[in-house]
Amino acid sequence: MEQPILGTNQVVQVAIIIKNIEETANAYAKFFAVPVPEISIAKSPPGKKTYYRGEDSDATAKLAFFDIGPNLQLELIEPDEKPSTWREHLDEKGEGVHHIAFQVKDMDDKLDKLAKRQMETVQTGSYEGGKYGYVDTLADLKVVLELLENE
Repeated sequence: MEQPILGTNQVVQVAIIIKNIEETANAYAKFFAVPVPEISIAKSPPGKKTYYRGEDSDATAKLAFFDIGPNLQLELIEPDEKPSTWREHLDEKGEGVHHIAFQVKDMDDKLDKLAKRQMETVQTGSYEGGKYGYVDTLADLKVVLELLENE
């Protein structure tokens, strides 16, 4: 039997692009009957770069995370106005599901394997303790994939 392309089939996150994080985080908190999570700002750590469609990007986004299962997280993303995969989604499609994420090992190898299947990496960056890559798999999988790799 073949191994999964990403080395795993375990989805760890579903992310939704939104216009107003405070309003939407409050709605989800009420729906789940949990406290409103802390809202943070997604930006690259010092010395690390974010790339969007091959160009340097200083886009940021407001983020809120809900743990909705033992291994699943709901992420809310409110993008700023700068070019990013988040802003592109909001401008072109409006609010809604942006990506599903997988925790992987050897992300660069996985991105290469996806590229060989005509699945383009549209944005990469870092977070404290790891890195991420967004891959356009819309033609085949009907959603963007995010690969997460902790250091």
